[in-house]
Amino acid sequence: MKAVAYYHALPITDPESLQDIELPEPVAGPRDLLVEVKAISVNPVDTKIRQNVSPEGGDAKVLGWDVAGVVKAVGSDVTLFKAGDKVYYAGSIARAGGNSELHVVDERIVGHMPKSLGFADAAALPLTAITAWELLFERLQVPESKTDQGQSLLIVGAAGGVGSILTQLARQLTALTVIGTASRAQTQRWVSDLGADLVIDHSQPLSEELKRAGHPQVTHVASLTETGQHFDELVEALAPQGKLALIDDPKALDILKLKRKSLSLHWEFMYTRSLFETADMLEQHNLLNRVAELIDAGTLRTTVGEHFGSINAANLRRAHERLESGTAKGKIVLEGF
Repeated sequence: MKAVAYYHALPITDPESLQDIELPEPVAGPRDLLVEVKAISVNPVDTKIRQNVSPEGGDAKVLGWDVAGVVKAVGSDVTLFKAGDKVYYAGSIARAGGNSELHVVDERIVGHMPKSLGFADAAALPLTAITAWELLFERLQVPESKTDQGQSLLIVGAAGGVGSILTQLARQLTALTVIGTASRAQTQRWVSDLGADLVIDHSQPLSEELKRAGHPQVTHVASLTETGQHFDELVEALAPQGKLALIDDPKALDILKLKRKSLSLHWEFMYTRSLFETADMLEQHNLLNRVAELIDAGTLRTTVGEHFGSINAANLRRAHERLESGTAKGKIVLEGF
Protein backbone atom coordinates (compact mmCIF):
# COMPACT_ATOMS: atom_id res chain seq x y z
CA MET A 1 0.00 0.00 0.00
CA LYS A 2 1.03 3.63 -0.49
CA ALA A 3 2.15 5.56 2.58
CA VAL A 4 4.05 8.70 3.56
CA ALA A 5 6.77 8.12 6.13
CA TYR A 6 10.28 9.03 7.26
CA TYR A 7 13.43 7.20 8.41
CA HIS A 8 15.30 9.96 10.25
CA ALA A 9 14.22 13.05 12.21
CA LEU A 10 14.99 15.91 9.81
CA PRO A 11 14.03 19.54 9.16
CA ILE A 12 10.98 19.84 6.93
CA THR A 13 13.12 21.59 4.28
CA ASP A 14 14.92 18.27 3.69
CA PRO A 15 13.22 16.24 0.90
CA GLU A 16 13.79 13.08 2.98
CA SER A 17 11.89 14.49 6.01
CA LEU A 18 8.75 12.88 4.53
CA GLN A 19 8.84 10.35 1.70
CA ASP A 20 6.40 8.42 -0.51
CA ILE A 21 6.92 4.70 0.18
CA GLU A 22 5.23 1.30 -0.16
CA LEU A 23 4.36 -0.79 2.92
CA PRO A 24 2.66 -4.17 3.50
CA GLU A 25 -1.06 -3.98 4.21
CA PRO A 26 -1.80 -4.03 7.97
CA VAL A 27 -3.92 -6.74 9.59
CA ALA A 28 -6.71 -5.94 12.04
CA GLY A 29 -6.48 -7.32 15.58
CA PRO A 30 -9.52 -8.60 17.50
CA ARG A 31 -10.88 -5.14 18.44
CA ASP A 32 -9.49 -3.32 15.40
CA LEU A 33 -11.03 -1.85 12.30
CA LEU A 34 -9.16 -1.97 8.99
CA VAL A 35 -9.93 1.41 7.45
CA GLU A 36 -9.52 2.56 3.87
CA VAL A 37 -8.17 6.08 4.41
CA LYS A 38 -9.97 8.72 2.36
CA ALA A 39 -8.76 11.96 3.97
CA ILE A 40 -6.42 13.14 6.72
CA SER A 41 -5.56 16.34 8.53
CA VAL A 42 -2.29 17.51 10.03
CA ASN A 43 -1.64 18.48 13.65
CA PRO A 44 1.27 19.91 15.66
CA VAL A 45 1.89 16.43 17.10
CA ASP A 46 2.93 15.33 13.59
CA THR A 47 5.59 18.01 13.33
CA LYS A 48 6.87 17.47 16.89
CA ILE A 49 7.32 13.72 16.41
CA ARG A 50 8.89 14.15 12.97
CA GLN A 51 11.40 16.67 14.34
CA ASN A 52 12.34 14.74 17.47
CA VAL A 53 11.72 10.99 17.08
CA SER A 54 13.84 8.85 14.75
CA PRO A 55 12.44 5.35 14.16
CA GLU A 56 14.49 2.42 15.42
CA GLY A 57 16.12 -0.31 13.38
CA GLY A 58 15.81 1.43 10.04
CA ASP A 59 12.02 1.13 10.07
CA ALA A 60 9.76 3.67 8.39
CA LYS A 61 7.65 5.81 10.72
CA VAL A 62 4.18 6.77 9.52
CA LEU A 63 2.60 9.85 11.07
CA GLY A 64 -0.98 11.09 10.92
CA TRP A 65 -3.55 11.16 13.70
CA ASP A 66 -6.69 12.44 12.03
CA VAL A 67 -8.45 10.10 9.61
CA ALA A 68 -11.75 9.88 7.79
CA GLY A 69 -12.43 6.76 5.80
CA VAL A 70 -14.44 3.60 5.19
CA VAL A 71 -14.26 0.38 7.21
CA LYS A 72 -12.88 -2.35 4.94
CA ALA A 73 -12.80 -5.20 7.50
CA VAL A 74 -13.33 -5.74 11.23
CA GLY A 75 -11.59 -7.83 13.88
CA SER A 76 -13.18 -10.88 15.50
CA ASP A 77 -14.33 -9.02 18.63
CA VAL A 78 -15.63 -5.81 17.02
CA THR A 79 -19.22 -4.91 17.91
CA LEU A 80 -19.55 -1.19 17.14
CA PHE A 81 -18.92 -1.13 13.36
CA LYS A 82 -19.25 -3.18 10.19
CA ALA A 83 -17.59 -3.14 6.78
CA GLY A 84 -18.78 -0.19 4.71
CA ASP A 85 -19.28 2.20 7.64
CA LYS A 86 -17.91 5.71 7.22
CA VAL A 87 -15.77 6.59 10.24
CA TYR A 88 -13.53 9.29 11.66
CA TYR A 89 -10.97 9.15 14.47
CA ALA A 90 -7.60 10.38 15.80
CA GLY A 91 -5.96 7.01 16.48
CA SER A 92 -3.17 6.26 18.96
CA ILE A 93 0.42 7.50 19.04
CA ALA A 94 1.44 4.05 20.30
CA ARG A 95 0.66 2.66 16.83
CA ALA A 96 1.42 3.60 13.22
CA GLY A 97 -0.29 6.75 12.02
CA GLY A 98 -2.89 7.08 9.31
CA ASN A 99 -0.90 8.65 6.46
CA SER A 100 -1.37 5.45 4.46
CA GLU A 101 -3.94 3.88 2.16
CA LEU A 102 -5.01 1.40 4.87
CA HIS A 103 -4.91 1.84 8.65
CA VAL A 104 -5.82 -0.23 11.72
CA VAL A 105 -7.41 1.36 14.78
CA ASP A 106 -9.15 0.20 17.97
CA GLU A 107 -12.92 0.56 17.54
CA ARG A 108 -13.28 2.14 21.01
CA ILE A 109 -11.70 5.40 19.84
CA VAL A 110 -13.57 5.63 16.52
CA GLY A 111 -16.79 7.50 15.75
CA HIS A 112 -19.38 7.29 13.00
CA MET A 113 -18.63 10.10 10.56
CA PRO A 114 -21.05 13.04 10.37
CA LYS A 115 -23.59 12.28 7.65
CA SER A 116 -23.57 15.85 6.39
CA LEU A 117 -19.82 16.06 5.74
CA GLY A 118 -17.46 14.79 3.10
CA PHE A 119 -14.28 12.99 4.06
CA ALA A 120 -12.00 16.04 4.00
CA ASP A 121 -14.26 18.13 6.23
CA ALA A 122 -14.69 15.20 8.62
CA ALA A 123 -10.93 14.55 8.82
CA ALA A 124 -10.41 18.03 10.27
CA LEU A 125 -12.35 17.21 13.42
CA PRO A 126 -11.37 14.17 15.52
CA LEU A 127 -8.15 15.12 17.35
CA THR A 128 -9.14 18.70 17.98
CA ALA A 129 -12.72 17.84 18.92
CA ILE A 130 -11.59 15.22 21.44
CA THR A 131 -8.97 17.58 22.88
CA ALA A 132 -11.37 20.50 23.14
CA TRP A 133 -14.20 18.39 24.59
CA GLU A 134 -12.04 16.70 27.22
CA LEU A 135 -10.38 19.99 28.16
CA LEU A 136 -13.65 21.88 28.55
CA PHE A 137 -15.94 19.32 30.13
CA GLU A 138 -13.58 16.86 31.84
CA ARG A 139 -10.49 18.87 32.85
CA LEU A 140 -12.04 22.30 33.51
CA GLN A 141 -15.34 20.64 34.53
CA VAL A 142 -17.48 23.32 32.92
CA PRO A 143 -21.14 22.21 33.00
CA GLU A 144 -22.85 21.55 29.68
CA SER A 145 -25.63 24.01 30.43
CA LYS A 146 -26.92 27.39 29.26
CA THR A 147 -27.64 28.54 32.83
CA ASP A 148 -25.52 31.63 33.38
CA GLN A 149 -23.22 31.27 36.38
CA GLY A 150 -21.14 34.36 35.64
CA GLN A 151 -18.20 32.30 34.37
CA SER A 152 -15.81 33.16 31.55
CA LEU A 153 -13.25 31.34 29.43
CA LEU A 154 -10.11 32.81 27.90
CA ILE A 155 -8.85 30.71 24.96
CA VAL A 156 -5.22 31.49 24.12
CA GLY A 157 -4.64 30.61 20.48
CA ALA A 158 -8.30 30.42 19.53
CA ALA A 159 -7.69 30.45 15.77
CA GLY A 160 -5.76 27.17 15.72
CA GLY A 161 -7.17 23.69 15.31
CA VAL A 162 -8.14 23.03 18.93
CA GLY A 163 -9.14 26.65 19.52
CA SER A 164 -11.45 26.64 16.52
CA ILE A 165 -13.57 23.78 17.88
CA LEU A 166 -13.22 24.79 21.55
CA THR A 167 -14.61 28.25 20.76
CA GLN A 168 -17.67 26.64 19.18
CA LEU A 169 -18.22 24.12 22.00
CA ALA A 170 -17.99 26.82 24.66
CA ARG A 171 -20.31 29.15 22.73
CA GLN A 172 -22.93 26.57 21.77
CA LEU A 173 -23.06 24.22 24.77
CA THR A 174 -22.23 26.40 27.80
CA ALA A 175 -23.13 29.75 29.33
CA LEU A 176 -19.51 30.92 29.44
CA THR A 177 -18.47 34.31 28.17
CA VAL A 178 -15.96 33.25 25.52
CA ILE A 179 -12.87 35.39 24.95
CA GLY A 180 -10.51 34.22 22.21
CA THR A 181 -7.04 35.44 21.35
CA ALA A 182 -5.59 35.95 17.88
CA SER A 183 -2.92 38.33 16.66
CA ARG A 184 -3.80 38.97 13.00
CA ALA A 185 -6.88 40.60 11.46
CA GLN A 186 -7.66 37.46 9.43
CA THR A 187 -7.48 35.10 12.41
CA GLN A 188 -9.35 37.55 14.64
CA ARG A 189 -12.26 37.54 12.16
CA TRP A 190 -12.13 33.72 12.09
CA VAL A 191 -12.42 33.48 15.89
CA SER A 192 -15.24 36.03 15.96
CA ASP A 193 -17.13 34.11 13.23
CA LEU A 194 -16.78 30.91 15.31
CA GLY A 195 -18.74 32.56 18.12
CA ALA A 196 -16.32 34.24 20.51
CA ASP A 197 -17.94 37.06 22.46
CA LEU A 198 -14.66 38.99 22.42
CA VAL A 199 -11.35 38.66 20.58
CA ILE A 200 -8.13 40.10 22.00
CA ASP A 201 -4.53 40.22 20.74
CA HIS A 202 -2.13 37.74 22.37
CA SER A 203 0.88 39.63 20.99
CA GLN A 204 0.08 42.20 23.70
CA PRO A 205 0.04 41.60 27.50
CA LEU A 206 -3.10 39.52 28.03
CA SER A 207 -4.08 41.04 31.38
CA GLU A 208 -3.98 44.52 29.85
CA GLU A 209 -5.94 43.37 26.79
CA LEU A 210 -8.62 41.89 29.06
CA LYS A 211 -8.89 45.09 31.07
CA ARG A 212 -9.32 47.12 27.87
CA ALA A 213 -12.05 44.68 26.79
CA GLY A 214 -13.91 45.17 30.08
CA HIS A 215 -13.13 41.71 31.51
CA PRO A 216 -10.21 42.18 33.91
CA GLN A 217 -10.57 38.64 35.27
CA VAL A 218 -11.72 35.27 33.92
CA THR A 219 -12.71 32.11 35.77
CA HIS A 220 -11.21 29.63 33.28
CA VAL A 221 -8.26 29.64 30.87
CA ALA A 222 -7.53 27.23 28.03
CA SER A 223 -3.90 27.87 27.11
CA LEU A 224 -3.32 26.17 23.76
CA THR A 225 0.00 27.72 22.76
CA GLU A 226 3.00 29.51 24.27
CA THR A 227 1.91 28.81 27.85
CA GLY A 228 5.40 29.50 29.17
CA GLN A 229 5.45 32.90 27.50
CA HIS A 230 2.01 33.91 28.78
CA PHE A 231 2.07 32.20 32.19
CA ASP A 232 2.50 35.29 34.39
CA GLU A 233 -0.22 37.13 32.47
CA LEU A 234 -2.58 34.17 32.82
CA VAL A 235 -2.03 34.03 36.59
CA GLU A 236 -2.75 37.75 36.74
CA ALA A 237 -5.91 37.39 34.60
CA LEU A 238 -7.41 34.43 36.47
CA ALA A 239 -9.90 35.11 39.24
CA PRO A 240 -9.21 33.57 42.65
CA GLN A 241 -9.98 29.82 42.61
CA GLY A 242 -9.87 29.85 38.84
CA LYS A 243 -8.76 26.98 36.59
CA LEU A 244 -5.97 26.85 34.04
CA ALA A 245 -5.82 24.05 31.45
CA LEU A 246 -3.04 23.59 28.90
CA ILE A 247 -2.13 21.30 26.03
CA ASP A 248 1.31 22.50 24.94
CA ASP A 249 4.79 21.69 26.28
CA PRO A 250 6.26 24.62 28.23
CA LYS A 251 9.86 24.03 29.26
CA ALA A 252 9.10 25.03 32.84
CA LEU A 253 6.28 26.54 34.92
CA ASP A 254 6.61 28.02 38.39
CA ILE A 255 3.44 26.54 39.86
CA LEU A 256 4.02 28.32 43.18
CA LYS A 257 2.61 31.38 41.42
CA LEU A 258 -0.77 29.63 41.45
CA LYS A 259 -0.86 29.23 45.22
CA ARG A 260 -1.90 32.72 46.36
CA LYS A 261 -5.13 32.58 44.34
CA SER A 262 -5.66 28.82 44.89
CA LEU A 263 -5.58 28.32 41.13
CA SER A 264 -5.74 24.77 39.76
CA LEU A 265 -3.69 23.41 36.86
CA HIS A 266 -5.04 20.81 34.44
CA TRP A 267 -3.26 18.94 31.63
CA GLU A 268 -5.17 17.68 28.62
CA PHE A 269 -3.58 14.99 26.43
CA MET A 270 -6.13 13.26 24.24
CA TYR A 271 -3.93 10.19 23.72
CA THR A 272 -3.98 9.22 27.41
CA ARG A 273 -6.97 6.91 27.06
CA SER A 274 -5.58 5.00 24.08
CA LEU A 275 -1.99 4.90 25.41
CA PHE A 276 -3.03 3.30 28.69
CA GLU A 277 -6.21 1.60 27.42
CA THR A 278 -8.08 3.14 30.33
CA ALA A 279 -11.33 1.64 31.58
CA ASP A 280 -13.22 4.57 30.05
CA MET A 281 -11.53 4.37 26.64
CA LEU A 282 -14.95 3.98 25.00
CA GLU A 283 -15.75 7.58 25.98
CA GLN A 284 -13.85 8.78 22.91
CA HIS A 285 -16.16 6.70 20.70
CA ASN A 286 -19.18 8.23 22.45
CA LEU A 287 -17.71 11.72 22.27
CA LEU A 288 -17.05 11.52 18.52
CA ASN A 289 -20.58 10.23 17.89
CA ARG A 290 -21.94 13.20 19.88
CA VAL A 291 -19.82 15.65 17.89
CA ALA A 292 -21.12 14.07 14.66
CA GLU A 293 -24.69 14.64 15.86
CA LEU A 294 -23.90 18.28 16.67
CA ILE A 295 -22.33 18.76 13.23
CA ASP A 296 -25.34 17.22 11.49
CA ALA A 297 -27.69 19.40 13.55
CA GLY A 298 -25.80 22.53 12.48
CA THR A 299 -24.73 23.32 16.05
CA LEU A 300 -21.02 22.90 15.22
CA ARG A 301 -19.19 23.28 11.94
CA THR A 302 -16.01 21.80 10.56
CA THR A 303 -12.82 23.78 11.10
CA VAL A 304 -11.06 23.24 7.76
CA GLY A 305 -8.79 26.17 7.04
CA GLU A 306 -7.00 24.93 3.91
CA HIS A 307 -7.16 21.92 1.56
CA PHE A 308 -3.65 20.97 0.42
CA GLY A 309 -4.65 18.44 -2.26
CA SER A 310 -3.91 14.72 -2.42
CA ILE A 311 -2.07 12.70 0.24
CA ASN A 312 1.58 12.58 -0.79
CA ALA A 313 4.96 13.51 0.66
CA ALA A 314 5.29 16.83 -1.15
CA ASN A 315 1.90 18.09 0.03
CA LEU A 316 2.49 16.83 3.57
CA ARG A 317 5.84 18.62 3.69
CA ARG A 318 4.02 21.83 2.71
CA ALA A 319 1.47 21.22 5.46
CA HIS A 320 4.15 20.61 8.09
CA GLU A 321 5.97 23.76 6.99
CA ARG A 322 2.77 25.80 7.33
CA LEU A 323 2.12 24.44 10.82
CA GLU A 324 5.68 25.11 11.92
CA SER A 325 5.38 28.71 10.70
CA GLY A 326 2.61 29.36 13.24
CA THR A 327 0.39 30.96 10.59
CA ALA A 328 -2.16 28.18 10.07
CA LYS A 329 -5.85 29.04 10.48
CA GLY A 330 -8.08 26.13 11.40
CA LYS A 331 -7.06 22.71 10.08
CA ILE A 332 -5.05 21.67 7.00
CA VAL A 333 -6.58 18.67 5.23
CA LEU A 334 -5.45 16.34 2.41
CA GLU A 335 -7.64 13.93 0.50
CA GLY A 336 -7.08 10.81 -1.63
CA PHE A 337 -3.92 9.04 -2.74
